[in-house]
Amino acid sequence: MDFLRIDETKCKQDGICAAECPRRIITQKDDKSFPEISEADEAKCMACGHCVAVCPHGALSMKGLDIKDCPEIEKDLVLSWGQAEQFLRSRRSIRWFKDKAMDRKTLERLIKTACYAPTASNAQNLQWTVIQGRDRLERLSRATIHWMERVIAAHPDAPAAGYFRPVVDGWATGNDGILRTAQTLIVPSAPRENANGLVDVSIALAYLELAALPLGVGTCWAGLLRGAMLATPELVESMGLPEGHTWFYPMMIGYPKFKYYRLPERNTPVIHYK
Repeated sequence: MDFLRIDETKCKQDGICAAECPRRIITQKDDKSFPEISEADEAKCMACGHCVAVCPHGALSMKGLDIKDCPEIEKDLVLSWGQAEQFLRSRRSIRWFKDKAMDRKTLERLIKTACYAPTASNAQNLQWTVIQGRDRLERLSRATIHWMERVIAAHPDAPAAGYFRPVVDGWATGNDGILRTAQTLIVPSAPRENANGLVDVSIALAYLELAALPLGVGTCWAGLLRGAMLATPELVESMGLPEGHTWFYPMMIGYPKFKYYRLPERNTPVIHYK
C-alpha cells in the first residue's frame, strides 16, 4: 500500500492529522484536499501512530500501521481517577515469591504490554533477556555476595559495607537477600548506540511492573545484583545479554507469596514552583 492511505469516504479533511504530526510531514493544501506525505519526507516518519490514533473518523492508515490493527479506545475501560490512584498506590516491591515457576504466556503478555512504553524517537529496539530457575538465580546471588564481601574487605568503614554486612550474614544462614525467592529474572536492553537506551528500558520496566498487578504477578528491582553487574564484567557476560547492548536494571518477577490489604502513605512531595 502507499505510505499514507486515506479513506476518502471517511476523511473530513479537518487537518487534525497534519496538525498532530510530531515531524510535521503530513501536509494538507486546503480544507478541500486530503492529507499526504511527500515521498521525500517518508524517511522522516518515526511511525509513532499519532496520525492513526488522533483521527476521529478512522480514515487514515500508514505503512506498518493499518487502521484495522489499531482498536478503538473503549470508553467503558477508561479508568476513573479513584481507580487509577488505587491501582498505582497498590504496587508493592515483592520480596517473597511463591514456589511456582513463572508462566511463559503470562510473561510474554507482560513483555508485549511493556513494548507500548514510549521510546525515544519511537525506536522500539529493546530486547528482553529472561533468566529462569532458582539454581541460575542463586548463582547470580552468590556472585553478588562475593562482590559485596570484596567491598567490605576493601572499605570496611564505608556506608556500603554497613549495608552489605547483614545481607552477607543472612546468606551464610541460607537467606538469599539478593534475588530472594524469585525463580525468574528479566533484563531489558537496548543497542549501545541508542543514546536514550537507559531511559527507554527504565520506562519499559515501569510499564511491565504495573501491568503485572491485574495478573496477580509481582516484581522487584534487583538493585544489589545491579551493583555487582556494574563492578563485575564477567558476571554480566555469564548472563548472556545481547551483544552490543546496554542495560540498566534487572528485575525479579513471579507470583507474590503474600497479599496486601492497605495503601501505606508516602512522604509529602516537595514541590518547587518557579
